[in-house]
Amino acid sequence: MAEALITNSDRHDAERWLGRALRTAQKQDAKFWELRAGTSLARLWLDQGKRSAARDLLAPIYGSFTEGFDTGDLKEAAALLAELT
Repeated sequence: MAEALITNSDRHDAERWLGRALRTAQKQDAKFWELRAGTSLARLWLDQGKRSAARDLLAPIYGSFTEGFDTGDLKEAAALLAELT
């Protein structure tokens, strides 16, 4: 849903949806979904010029993983973090 809103330039609603998804994933200790929501929100913030906020959000989420680094989601997060540094 949020990705579609971003595509349609409704960035305020996208940020709200992504924040909600991130909080829900954190409450449920759903690390995979937290990573996905965090990566999407960090990408949105990067596009808005909020580079440091994006890095501060995504780095600890990515850092909490101990395996699965060959998966697409973790590769995508790593690439985004590299872009943010």
